Amino acid sequence: MAKKSKSVSQRQQGGQTIALLISLAVWLTGIIVSLSVGFGMIDGPLSLPWWLGGRLIAQTAGWIVVVLTLLSVLLVIVERFR
Repeated sequence: MAKKSKSVSQRQQGGQTIALLISLAVWLTGIIVSLSVGFGMIDGPLSLPWWLGGRLIAQTAGWIVVVLTLLSVLLVIVERFR
């Protein structure tokens, strides 16, 4: 009976490891997409129509996205080592 509960515990641990890896992959994907969109708005390939503010608003929004993304990465690193 003890052997059976140990295998269940090992399965739960394996499931937690997989969940952690999936969470990390999703988080990294979000960071990469955010930075891509932010830099796309800054450099110009992604822009807004003139009636939404045009290039200036797009560049400003791009910088906000980049800065907040980098800030969130920094905060996650600080939290992890706390």
